[in-house]
Amino acid sequence: MDRKIFIVAMITVVGWASGFAAIRSSLLGGFSAGHLILFRFLIASTLFLLYAIYPRSNFKLPKKEDLLLIFILGIVGITFYHFGVTFGQQTVSAGTASMIVGSAPIFTTLIAVFILKEKMEWYGWIGLFVGFIGVMLITMGSTGVGFTFSKGILLVLFATISTSFFFVFQKPLLTKYHPIELTAYFTWAATIPMLFYLPGLFENIQIATMEANLAAVYVGVVPAALCYATWAIALSLGNVSKLSSLLYLEPPIAIIIAWIWLKELPSMLSIIGGFIAISSVAIVNMIGRMKREVKKKSSA
Repeated sequence: MDRKIFIVAMITVVGWASGFAAIRSSLLGGFSAGHLILFRFLIASTLFLLYAIYPRSNFKLPKKEDLLLIFILGIVGITFYHFGVTFGQQTVSAGTASMIVGSAPIFTTLIAVFILKEKMEWYGWIGLFVGFIGVMLITMGSTGVGFTFSKGILLVLFATISTSFFFVFQKPLLTKYHPIELTAYFTWAATIPMLFYLPGLFENIQIATMEANLAAVYVGVVPAALCYATWAIALSLGNVSKLSSLLYLEPPIAIIIAWIWLKELPSMLSIIGGFIAISSVAIVNMIGRMKREVKKKSSA
């Protein structure tokens, strides 16, 4: 991987990983979950608007026939995702939430198999089974009372499934639009239903601590806007499969940041479960890549 691409991609991974601790910090500092979501995406939407009106950006508006799909994907992939993650983190630690979200490729694969009717090799099914064992261990470690789905865990799982749908069904649009343009469309569409929480927002900003406000601004500028842009740039320059493998670094980085920032660590059982879930996805991708390379060499 080119050094420039690697640096841009790692900025994204670290930025997204830091978002879990920043969200948790804002919630602990007095923000309600709904107001926090709206505040950060008002910031992100404004930044994308500034980019759109910048003359050198050559920003184009979406085509009419794509508006409905863009709106639906924006709500599912961003609104639903961030509602699940933010409301879930009222009771779930930043590190645990990051590990559950890190298992998104498991759900992405299931969607591709059962909805898009894509075929999957035997090792893929084994990887999914092992991955689900990992998710169960994360759940058991976070509740401390055996295999029980708490409200927070269910919300983060809902967010993970939502972002999985987003990853699968945005593919056709990526062939039509520049990634940053498409991200802006999704962000604006996602912000519209968040306006439900507009009443009381400014009062909440005033009563929240300074640290909570700074963390809220941070998640609006960095994970919600900057990192989507840097990820789009990395995707436009590099190989998608190689770049996606870097996302496996997000949960361990998120755990380290949460430990430094919040003095918060998941249980050992959750950490083991997260390692199993994420490793299963990485190993399946590695086996699949090796088999494809063998096929190419044999057909050459």
